[in-house]
Amino acid sequence: MSTTIAAISTPPGIGGLAVIRLSGPAAFDIASHHVHLPEGEKKTAFALFKRDGQTVDEVVVTLFRSPHSYTGEDTVEFSCHGSTYIQQTLLQALIDSGAALAEPGEFTRRAFLGGKLNLSQAEAVADLIDSTNAASHQLALSQLRGGYAQLLAQLRSQLVDLTSLLELELDFSEEDVEFADRSRLRSLVAQLQQEVTRLTDSFQLGNAVKNGIPVAIVGRPNAGKSSLLNALLSDQRAIVSPIPGTTRDTIEENLNIDGLTFRFIDTAGLRHSDDPIESIGFDRAIQSIRQATVVLIVRDATVTFNEYSIDDIAYLLKDIPQKEKIIFIIHNKADLVQPPYPPGIALSALTGMGVDQLKQSIVQAVRQRMPSSDGAMLTNLRHYQALQHVSTSLDEVAQGLDSGLPADLVAIDLRNALYHLGTITGEVTSDEILGTIFHRFCIGK
Repeated sequence: MSTTIAAISTPPGIGGLAVIRLSGPAAFDIASHHVHLPEGEKKTAFALFKRDGQTVDEVVVTLFRSPHSYTGEDTVEFSCHGSTYIQQTLLQALIDSGAALAEPGEFTRRAFLGGKLNLSQAEAVADLIDSTNAASHQLALSQLRGGYAQLLAQLRSQLVDLTSLLELELDFSEEDVEFADRSRLRSLVAQLQQEVTRLTDSFQLGNAVKNGIPVAIVGRPNAGKSSLLNALLSDQRAIVSPIPGTTRDTIEENLNIDGLTFRFIDTAGLRHSDDPIESIGFDRAIQSIRQATVVLIVRDATVTFNEYSIDDIAYLLKDIPQKEKIIFIIHNKADLVQPPYPPGIALSALTGMGVDQLKQSIVQAVRQRMPSSDGAMLTNLRHYQALQHVSTSLDEVAQGLDSGLPADLVAIDLRNALYHLGTITGEVTSDEILGTIFHRFCIGK
């Protein structure tokens, strides 16, 4: 890069300390106009930052010599006091000395362009910054460390091998030579399809873990759905009334349980009504079920289970792909009846009996669907869409091999799969793709 960029890398506002980052070919020269740089092998030094000969602040200067820096360029970081005046004065001094103000994500973009990160790792940086719980932090950290990229690289390597063998045949087409054993190719394509499917299937849960796992609380009016929400949150968030139909709209609140963030959604009671507002609430409840990862079907334990509960449950689950949902049957008001209870979780939202058990059961069910520490889970919508294209291309490759399609036509589909896989890791890029990705970064990163 020909320009040297500068930005404040810590959040806006007043704090104990702030960090200003300077990166590019003239970083050391620009910094030397304002501070005495560490000498010899030293990387860090205490210094006075001066502007126009006047001391602005006492700072700690840290040097990162190319290529041993985040961007791969010469980089200087100034740790100063967190006054907004000091931060802006130091930044303006660097700009006056020749630096350009960094655009959002420009440091990470340079790290990608300089070969320090691949594109999926660069995107993981933003996810790491945005992580709000232990699980999303671990997923982003795993992606940043390259575990996910390594899996993609293996997939790409296999695709390259397949394509190379088929295209080699094209060079000898006049001799009618077959370099690639079709049965072996078909087997490899099936393996690739299986791995791509596993990744795309993980997206729903991965995206939920990243943004908050939606949990729909549903059931008939007066089953205790709002009371259960309050009990889970340990707060009187929803209005509770013995009058059926109190909740007309969805109420949503976040709760962190054992490192996972859940979005609990209290819904209107599921019953058909002539009241237009209640009907809207009913439709929104059904929509919440469809969008949820976890569904809590709440029933009144004081009502005989066989009277209507089985029909209720069958209705709620109708047309909903159950393999994609984690479903719990909740028998609320269990403190008012004697055991044994029907299958499910018996609890009392009023007394708190069984609420902790429910929380742990939800966490355990979600973690069972998450990959092991060395596994990969898809959390990025752009990656998901690219892998869907890869899957489509592989399906066409498989059909071509099964039908005896000529090698040149099969190779076209393989190259399409390679193209879409390359858009994830950065082998295939465009200014539009990079602009979209890095625009969501904060300035200074």
